[in-house]
Amino acid sequence: MNVLGVDHVEFQVGDARQAAYVLSAGLGFRPLGQGGPESGLPGRRSLLLGQGAARVLLTSGLVPDDPASRYVARHGDGVAVLAFAVADAVAAFGAAVAGGARPVAAPVAHPDGSVTALVSGFGDVLHRLVERPAGAGFLPGVVESAAPDGSGPEQVRGIDHAAVCLPAGELAATAGFYRRAFGFEVVFEEYVAVADQGMFSQVVQSPGGGATLTLVAPDPARAPGQIDDFLSWHGGAGVQHLALDCADVAAAVDAMAARGIGFAPTPDAYYDTLPGVVPERLRRRGILLDRDHWGELYQIFATSMHLRRTFFWELIERHGARTFGTGNIPALYEAKERELAAVRVQAQAVAR
Repeated sequence: MNVLGVDHVEFQVGDARQAAYVLSAGLGFRPLGQGGPESGLPGRRSLLLGQGAARVLLTSGLVPDDPASRYVARHGDGVAVLAFAVADAVAAFGAAVAGGARPVAAPVAHPDGSVTALVSGFGDVLHRLVERPAGAGFLPGVVESAAPDGSGPEQVRGIDHAAVCLPAGELAATAGFYRRAFGFEVVFEEYVAVADQGMFSQVVQSPGGGATLTLVAPDPARAPGQIDDFLSWHGGAGVQHLALDCADVAAAVDAMAARGIGFAPTPDAYYDTLPGVVPERLRRRGILLDRDHWGELYQIFATSMHLRRTFFWELIERHGARTFGTGNIPALYEAKERELAAVRVQAQAVAR
């Protein structure tokens, strides 16, 4: 199978309109369409937002037995579907099922020429396979009401990768599943130790590099940390964060901060360990800098806006870099650990 890229990401949420407001007012996404019972989506309401090539679908169940309602009841707001663009959805569906994916919805050809299918991924997250010829709509039942209006600069170019938290011991099996079912390959792996915590990480990627998943699992031999928190608060495996590809991450931080988005601070000591001169525009904003064999990358985490603190956004800017370097992963882990440590203490106090 040749996965061409990430077609869209579907969040299932308690209130799609409220979630859309945060995405538009804070991150600069723009409304592009909607759907509901009146457009052929019985029992649910969906809102489509976009920025650059990134497409985010927000879906809320209107009745208790809708799958979106059940997802939110178990996990809270979160990523429920990672959709892959494919050239042939029927062939991709067959390959995925032959590789071990569970069939959820068989391929369906739609009047506009598009074909969609649905298969299992990790945890309760599904993969929608989307074959969309030129001129086809977004998805059946989602009525596109607008194109990006160009009323201001878009800070986001697309979705760079999704980070997935897995229970201890499931990393190798999950990476193997993506190799067999979707043709991904492991392109990077690392063990991260921070103080008395540790996590295993593997990055799997489609052959053309259009779809990337960073798979992480805690080291059960070490102290529990933020990955364990996610698994507990979310109720199992899931998407911890999505990274938004930016042409200018410093400008994106400024624009989003002006709209009320917070970002994880970075200690000055981090920059003192880096070789060479760190651009002041990165240091002043707390943006991390790293390198791999191919080039540089800049990264920063936004603080979580979700009730369970189980999802957050990342901003990333690449200058030739294809992986994630070796210094940023521990630094990003530490940044999120600082943010969630107080939340963990409060949760433990309530539990007592």
